[in-house]
Amino acid sequence: MASWNSIPLEITYQVFGWIAFLSWAIAGYPQIILNFRRKSVVGLNFDFVVLNITKHSSYLIYNAALYFSSAVQNQYYDKYGFDQMIPVAANDVAFSTHAVILTLVVLCQIAIYERGDQTVSKISLTIVAVVWSIAGVCFFIALPTHSWLWLISVFNLIQVSMTIIKYTPQAFMNFKRKNTDGYSIGGVVLDFSGGVANYAQMTVQSIDQNSWVNFSGNIGKLLIAFVSIFFDLIFMSQHFLLYGSRRAVIPSKTSEEKEPLIKSDDHPVLENV
Repeated sequence: MASWNSIPLEITYQVFGWIAFLSWAIAGYPQIILNFRRKSVVGLNFDFVVLNITKHSSYLIYNAALYFSSAVQNQYYDKYGFDQMIPVAANDVAFSTHAVILTLVVLCQIAIYERGDQTVSKISLTIVAVVWSIAGVCFFIALPTHSWLWLISVFNLIQVSMTIIKYTPQAFMNFKRKNTDGYSIGGVVLDFSGGVANYAQMTVQSIDQNSWVNFSGNIGKLLIAFVSIFFDLIFMSQHFLLYGSRRAVIPSKTSEEKEPLIKSDDHPVLENV
């Protein structure tokens, strides 16, 4: 098992890791606070949230298994070498655990607050059902040979795929509405900061170990930061450059006039607010 060659680099690694944790963790609160103050979730895309819970749950399974399980760690060493460090840190486990909890809170807000005519699309529900079905099949494939590293790698790929998919409905919704009202830009800025700190942490480890295996050995962490930064730049461009001067008029409905959370028709297209 590899150890740190430089104490200053080890400290720097920890600092960047917890900066990433704090940035990504705090990023979830502006949206929750915004929903609470408005008593409304109009403008927040529900597909984004539903896909997000699958994404964070998958990432938690990957991080927790690789960080805590000696069996998974031994399989990692067998594949990448005993001179390599485990690419998951305590801040990764803390972040994914915290993210699952916050996403559940947002789901509760969607259930109780004003939501206009917004719904969860059947496409998103189908994606979630298919993803968890695939995960179940992979579990039974891995079970006879105890291929746990392969199995959690599947969950890692799931969380990357969900990260790509989950941002798309919100970006498209902002484009259709030509505004970003109801979607917290503060969370986006913090999410961007977390992605940058995540890359910095991985780079510090690679410099210390004189190896870039921690990038290839944790491709999910690499890609999640890249995808997050990419879409955060889109959201910031939409908010500050494209639609910043436009304010949406959000109609208010009484609780009796609320639409059902899941529509009965077969059209998965995102609705205009």
